[in-house]
Amino acid sequence: MASILRVNTLTDASSGNSTAMSTINQGTAKSWVNFNGTGTIAARDSFNTSSLTDNFTGDYSVNFSNDMGNANYAWSGVGDYTAGGAEAGVINQRGTLSTSSSQFSGLKLGATYTRFDTGYSIKIHGDLA
Repeated sequence: MASILRVNTLTDASSGNSTAMSTINQGTAKSWVNFNGTGTIAARDSFNTSSLTDNFTGDYSVNFSNDMGNANYAWSGVGDYTAGGAEAGVINQRGTLSTSSSQFSGLKLGATYTRFDTGYSIKIHGDLA
């Protein structure tokens, strides 16, 4: 049988530091993944990520195990640009965000933006359904 612990605030043993439960619930990542985006893509480690889709070169979708409450979540990410051969890069959100997945591209900066395969870490913050 599962237990439920109901508290409004968590406090350390000395009562010197406390945090409201709303901060913990709303401030933690609801999904994240660190994956190899070259060849056959594969998650190195993840949380609330059911699968990854390789849409085309440098373009991926992260599919959530548990849906987000709405499509107004925030995401951030970083790519391993050294492995991709780029000196600098940016991760670009693509398509419309959905409650079940998020699509993004890794772009190498230069005279033109070029998509490339590399390793990525993506984090999603928002409310779960």
